[in-house]
Amino acid sequence: MPDDRHTRESSFARSVVLVEGISDQVALEALAERRGRNLEAEGISIVPIGGAQAIGNFLQLLGPAGSDVRLAGLCDAGEARDFARALARAGFGTDLTRADMERLGFYVCVADLEDELIRSLGAASVEQVIDAQGELGAFRTLQKQPAQRGRADEQLLRRFMGTRGGRKIQYARLLVDALDLDQVPRPLDGVLAHV
Repeated sequence: MPDDRHTRESSFARSVVLVEGISDQVALEALAERRGRNLEAEGISIVPIGGAQAIGNFLQLLGPAGSDVRLAGLCDAGEARDFARALARAGFGTDLTRADMERLGFYVCVADLEDELIRSLGAASVEQVIDAQGELGAFRTLQKQPAQRGRADEQLLRRFMGTRGGRKIQYARLLVDALDLDQVPRPLDGVLAHV
């Protein structure tokens, strides 16, 4: 169930973007900043819901049966079905396709946020970001592990982002800051354009 902080935060918002986790929130806020948007001044709140399973509670609280604020969202491909079912239960339509979800402002990453950012930047650029954080040695160690041999650099970079707690959050802003604004992943641009 949404906590009091989220309830207070969303009660002042005219639009709320629901995201699975903090790294998604950080990435979208960084992108909005780079695009020259002041989300707070616009009355837009990005709320990490703590995993896709919580989406239904937030839709009930903030959707047509609740506060009825303008909603949007971002989720991983593996969670798209959970989001679609919750949207249907909350009265946003039935048998929602990804195109239907996008019309509602809910975008699905091809795999996840990290995959989107790594593909947009390219492996070499992501390695430069990792190097600037002093972690290239740790990434090279991962590359040398027998279980990782033969995997594409993009796959290894995605794996690297998840090998230490807090790393996804740490790199969310850094990777967005490294993006060419003409190469922003479609789901990130789409969700911000909706609100």
